[in-house]
Amino acid sequence: MLIEPAIDLKGRKVVRLHKGAFDTVHQVADDPVSVAKDFAAAGAEVIHMVDLDGAKSGVRVNGDMIAAVIAETGMKVELGGGIRSMADLEAVDAMGVWRMVIGSAAVSDPAFVREAVERYGARIAVGVDAKNGEVKTAGWEQGSGLHYLDFARSMEKLGVKTLIFTDIDTDGMLSGPSYARLQALQEAVSCRIIASGGVSCNEDIVRLREMGLYGAIIGKAYYAGAVDLAQAVREGGSQC
Repeated sequence: MLIEPAIDLKGRKVVRLHKGAFDTVHQVADDPVSVAKDFAAAGAEVIHMVDLDGAKSGVRVNGDMIAAVIAETGMKVELGGGIRSMADLEAVDAMGVWRMVIGSAAVSDPAFVREAVERYGARIAVGVDAKNGEVKTAGWEQGSGLHYLDFARSMEKLGVKTLIFTDIDTDGMLSGPSYARLQALQEAVSCRIIASGGVSCNEDIVRLREMGLYGAIIGKAYYAGAVDLAQAVREGGSQC
């Protein structure tokens, strides 16, 4: 199982949020490159990065920092936040981003997802961000009226191979992942599923691996010292 430690950027700082709420933002590190190097030292090969400014406003103010992480660490970066057009995809592709995550735009513009998959194939992932089962957009602040399983099935039909599922109620809460909803998602689609939100300890990583998930994102639990990243990588197994 792929272990993806996370770096969220807002205002050019490494931050974390509680349940995705922007009014809970707090800085957890100064330099994303140093954080990424620590991830690499623990054996991680992929970083999940989110441009929170891009997610909320569509303006990419953290691009140079993302490019620096890629250039200075050689790690693979999976990037989400504010990717809403083919021009956005071309821009982050030019930075050297490995996998590009489409979030809100997948709800509002499925044709964009289809075009993205046709051009970039498996390098496209779609974020399935849900609260009480409803997909949320615009930095998790707006409801879509879509049930997360129905949305996931629609993305699979467009050719999406990887889904990143976040249960917003667990994000940043160190309460454990939403295992039941993850299981339901696994049963609903054949896409590769990455669990995001709620990981609280190394035992969570083991359970997610035993469920057969493709990947798990580790955010607050790493910064809070609740997860041993090197151990998580070992327990996750192959990182290819």
